[in-house]
Amino acid sequence: MNLAIEILIALMLVIGAAFALVGSWGLAKLQDFFKRLHGPSKATTLGVGCVLIASMLWFALLGQGSGHELLITLFLFLTAPVSAHLLVKAALKLWPQAAPKPPKSS
Repeated sequence: MNLAIEILIALMLVIGAAFALVGSWGLAKLQDFFKRLHGPSKATTLGVGCVLIASMLWFALLGQGSGHELLITLFLFLTAPVSAHLLVKAALKLWPQAAPKPPKSS
């Protein structure tokens, strides 16, 4: 196998794991719902996306490539931000007082 591509795959796995770790840490440590939602949605999009791209490269190098990882990555990149947005909209409907105040005009 090509050493440069193997290093790229390992780097993608480490970056994906780091994003997942930071996202789970944010979910555990941040104070309110809106802040807690930000960490896992970014970790899902970037962390799992990096792992899936690394998997896609690995199996392509082995000659067993398929489009499954690419389709999962595209689905994830489309649905994770939309679901986070819908969760925020639902939370604002349940707790209208949580909406940010408009900026003061000068």
